[in-house]
Amino acid sequence: MAASDRDMRLRVLLPTEVLVDEAVDKIIAEAANGSFCLLPRHIDFVAALVPGVMSFTRGAYEYYAGLDRGILVKCAGEVTVSTLDGVRGDELGELEEHVRQRFLELDEHERKARSAVARLEAGTLRTFREMQERSRG
Repeated sequence: MAASDRDMRLRVLLPTEVLVDEAVDKIIAEAANGSFCLLPRHIDFVAALVPGVMSFTRGAYEYYAGLDRGILVKCAGEVTVSTLDGVRGDELGELEEHVRQRFLELDEHERKARSAVARLEAGTLRTFREMQERSRG
């Protein structure tokens, strides 16, 4: 529950962790039709988020989260974002470094996965050719 009428409780949920869980004053996020701002007394709201940077403020401090696409639901004083991937940073420069590092890790995982798939495909084709040769011979 929100601490007061001036607060919202923001929770950003990833499949393996809770990225953000705190009271905030304002949230700025981006949907397919553009950026939007949520304040505590905003009506209940649902949005499909696009990959981008979400900012949220508490008092004089602004924080950031780089998010993959996801769903944002505001219900009363609770705002929940569910996304497959995200990183948090207290400054944009810090967030940029986190995002760059995460993409490097993802690129390496993707490269390894593509290599494994290529080996599987080659092995399957080789086995298929051997089977064809045996059936002809």
